Amino acid sequence: MTFAEASRVVPATDGTWDGEIAPGWDILGNADGGYLLAIAARAASMAVGRPDPVSVTAHFLSPGHPGPVSVATTVFKEGRRLATAGATMSAGGKPVLALLGSFGELGGEVGLERLEAGPPDLPPPAECVPVEPTETFPTPFVGRVELRLHPEMGDLTNVPGAPRVSGWFRLRDEEPIDTIALLVAVDAFPPTVFFANLPLAWVPTLELTTHVRARPAPGWLACAFTTRFITGGFLEEDGEVWDSTGRLVAQSRQLALLPRG
Repeated sequence: MTFAEASRVVPATDGTWDGEIAPGWDILGNADGGYLLAIAARAASMAVGRPDPVSVTAHFLSPGHPGPVSVATTVFKEGRRLATAGATMSAGGKPVLALLGSFGELGGEVGLERLEAGPPDLPPPAECVPVEPTETFPTPFVGRVELRLHPEMGDLTNVPGAPRVSGWFRLRDEEPIDTIALLVAVDAFPPTVFFANLPLAWVPTLELTTHVRARPAPGWLACAFTTRFITGGFLEEDGEVWDSTGRLVAQSRQLALLPRG
């Protein structure tokens, strides 16, 4: 099943869209947050008739499991350049996530640009470490996408000690990556805390914000994620996604919860 099929939604009634959380897109039994966000964002995008999520924020309310979902959308504003909408995904009558986003149509002239940084320094994908699913770990989700980690980060038993991770991302079978799929890319990599020489445990995402800057060119995406503060029972993770031409196509920030004990 392609990503486009796994994130498909169809209109129901009164701004509500029906979809399904597909099997295999999970992490330890719970659907990947970026994948859930993509389903909800696709419904909101269709509700406003704008293809690209320019800025979307999601709060995760409960785990998502394989099966039918309903996405209720509300259009707050329709402007010439952007439209703003909200979406609430529910499963079995229980809310899974709430989204607020601005949607538009990216493309055309690049306009004024000034960049103070560039893509992460990565070896070619063939020289990086592929992440493949196993019966235990990594999780089934990595079988739905292709991840290649920087060689320094490919062995979780011998990590550099800094809370950061970088590598390459693309969909399986070279499926084209649209701006909705970028919402998956920003949440696809192992958490930065895994590389900080701290006890390993999954860190559930509370909130994820993604800014989409451009439609990506075909090919691998170069991704980098960094955490500066692990404190108060939370950590932030800042992400950058660059396409095959070296253009910044997305940024993200998520707040994650540290496990107790």
